[in-house]
Amino acid sequence: MSGRRESPRALRPFRVRQYRVLIVALALSLFGEGVWLVAIVWQVIGVGGGPADLSLVAAASSLGLVAAVLFGGVIADRVPQRSILIVVESVKTAVIALTAVLALTQALQLWHLVAVSLVLGAAAGFFYPAYSAMLPSVLPADDLLAANGVEGVLRPAVMQAAGPAVASAVIAAATPGLAFAVVAGSQLLAVTGLVFLKPMPLRRDAEEVASAHPVRAVFADLREGFRYMGRTPWLLGTLLFATILVLVIMGPIEVLLPFAVRDQTGGGAGSFAVALAAFGIGGAIGSILVASFPLPRRYLTVMVMLWGAGCLPLVVIGLTSELWVMVIALFVVGFTFSAATVIWGTLLQRRVPPAMLGRVSSLDFFVSLAFMPLSMAIAGPVGEAIGVAPAFVVAGAVPVVIAVVAILAARMPRDELEHPLDLPPAEAGAAAA
Repeated sequence: MSGRRESPRALRPFRVRQYRVLIVALALSLFGEGVWLVAIVWQVIGVGGGPADLSLVAAASSLGLVAAVLFGGVIADRVPQRSILIVVESVKTAVIALTAVLALTQALQLWHLVAVSLVLGAAAGFFYPAYSAMLPSVLPADDLLAANGVEGVLRPAVMQAAGPAVASAVIAAATPGLAFAVVAGSQLLAVTGLVFLKPMPLRRDAEEVASAHPVRAVFADLREGFRYMGRTPWLLGTLLFATILVLVIMGPIEVLLPFAVRDQTGGGAGSFAVALAAFGIGGAIGSILVASFPLPRRYLTVMVMLWGAGCLPLVVIGLTSELWVMVIALFVVGFTFSAATVIWGTLLQRRVPPAMLGRVSSLDFFVSLAFMPLSMAIAGPVGEAIGVAPAFVVAGAVPVVIAVVAILAARMPRDELEHPLDLPPAEAGAAAA
């Protein structure tokens, strides 16, 4: 029998040259972020800073992201996304290169790091809506799930593993300043790759973009994005669910997990690192597994229950005294979270109108991040008040309840059957009709 074998579903996006260029640029950017995450900690320590100073630097990055991301979504719907990505990565390259020079010449001060973190956070607020809005222009709809799965693998593999490993080696051999230089080099390569992307037309009517005063148009676009969210039950229900989910679970995972490892298992920093690695490995496997199959017919229900029921292993973390049990629990949580996130990214790209995708992606970032600082702030006091173990029991049990409420309140089972995504576009349209 003749003919070529069909490529595995997870690898199909790589058949498209535009995607290969884009994903290499994303991988280089994520690698730089991973190096930066470690280098910034040791640079803060190097300038005499302590935990409060590191919190200030981290808060500046979060503030920049939250302040910019909504406007980043508007710009992504009004300006060709390729241009946005090139400008953003160029700014990051210049800022980080300047930071490396200041560090290597012993001229770097804490306020420099705060300012740079603010700029990099704002840059991320423009980068990710543009990337999300551009991807459906590069790939056919059937390949978007696989592409989001590839991104789900890259984050733990490149940003959380390779980047920090290289940063640690460079800092051990030299200084954080040299690690900053590595980040700048990675960003420069990312910019170079983006330049080789072919220009893509904006998926929005040109007359609509140019018809209004620029400032009024920006705020009109923002209002339109919020209106679209408010009148789209599946989107509003998922975002409200995600907001509560982040509030309930992120504080325990980020703040209380080290104490659970130390107090319940007797482990130290190495044990904590193993626990975090299990979460990342689970996420990578979950992403690639979902990317290897078609979207489930009940995609909304499956997605929300993966997030909600996927938190149940957090109850086990509160109850066990064995590290290996915690590792398995975190692996499962990472697996289900990344699997659901891949479905979510694909759902946005396939169901949100192209002219709205940048704004809706930015709303996703904004709403998801809104309660994260609050979750971090209250996790410690809650853990002290009721104990670390009960806090994890609550964090594991509550998401299941709110997942069921979100599915029923937003009538997701009916919606997903009326808008099937497991069929070719022509058949899906006929089924919806």
